[in-house]
Amino acid sequence: MKHTKKADIQSLEQFDDIIDVRTPAEFAEDHIPGAINCPVLSNEERIVVGTANKQDSPFEANKLGASLISRNIADLIQNQFYEKPKNWRPLFYCWRGGNRSGAIGHVLNQIGWRAQTLDGGYKTYRRFVIDELGHLPAQFNYQVITGPTGSAKSRFLEAVAAQGGQVIDLEGLANHKGSVLGGYIDAAQPTQRMFESQLLQALRRCQSDKTIYIEAESRKIGTLQVPETLLEKIRTSPCLEIQAPIEARIEFLIRDYDYFIQYPEVLKTKLGHLKEVVGVVKLAQWGKLIDRQDWPQLVKELLSDHYDALYKRSQSSNFINYLTAQSLPLKSLSQPELLALAKQLLTQ
Repeated sequence: MKHTKKADIQSLEQFDDIIDVRTPAEFAEDHIPGAINCPVLSNEERIVVGTANKQDSPFEANKLGASLISRNIADLIQNQFYEKPKNWRPLFYCWRGGNRSGAIGHVLNQIGWRAQTLDGGYKTYRRFVIDELGHLPAQFNYQVITGPTGSAKSRFLEAVAAQGGQVIDLEGLANHKGSVLGGYIDAAQPTQRMFESQLLQALRRCQSDKTIYIEAESRKIGTLQVPETLLEKIRTSPCLEIQAPIEARIEFLIRDYDYFIQYPEVLKTKLGHLKEVVGVVKLAQWGKLIDRQDWPQLVKELLSDHYDALYKRSQSSNFINYLTAQSLPLKSLSQPELLALAKQLLTQ
């Protein structure tokens, strides 16, 4: 009888496919980047088995779980794996690397595939992420892109990446633009665990002898926490500051936040979170500008009455090299100008 071998966390690249056999709900919360979800128990089935374990006995739960898992493994073989070649090398993992991944690994090995399971399962992977994020960010050198709200910092990072620069886009990973108005209307943020998995993957792709360009961020991006080691490192790194006329910033923000123009009531709701900061009179004034669709004036007031002052306070107090930042002047925030500036920066 062939026994399923166990693989360690450092050997992931040796496998043709990494397959997460946990439920879709577990997979959605976090998973190894690039993994495929092939659950051997559905969300509902896992609940039923857990209930049987509590209300009946572990033996009854094991019988029920085995019958469900067996049927689901048969379906996966027929519908997902049947055409795989004999030399296919899959790695399976579940929560602890036990029953679920062990069951499917055993069956596939008896067929003749060279299946292995991840030793310790997802829990081992999660400990690996935490450990790596505790020290890996400190091994790189960073240039921190600063600039007041509407300076197209994220778009500039995209331009740097397009010109071959090494970039970590925290707001892209967090699916949030980093302010009260930063959340997207039609897309939620990832979980904290998923954010950390994606961040670690991005860092592991970076070369330690090349500078990483990264945006100046606060401790939280929306609901997500930036890992402390990375935060400490970028707050002590050299800064670059994009400087653009306020007219260019207004034009960019109207273009970049165009979805709020389509849903003005959502914009009012989000601005309502600033009530304690700016007061009801100012909120009412902004509401009238929204009703009149006077977007240039609204954005101008948001910048002058709130965001610009907040930016100056936060940058000077959180980034020790902000006051000596190299200036990156721009007349406009168009894509051609951002690309040209990125090219100039990378060839210095």
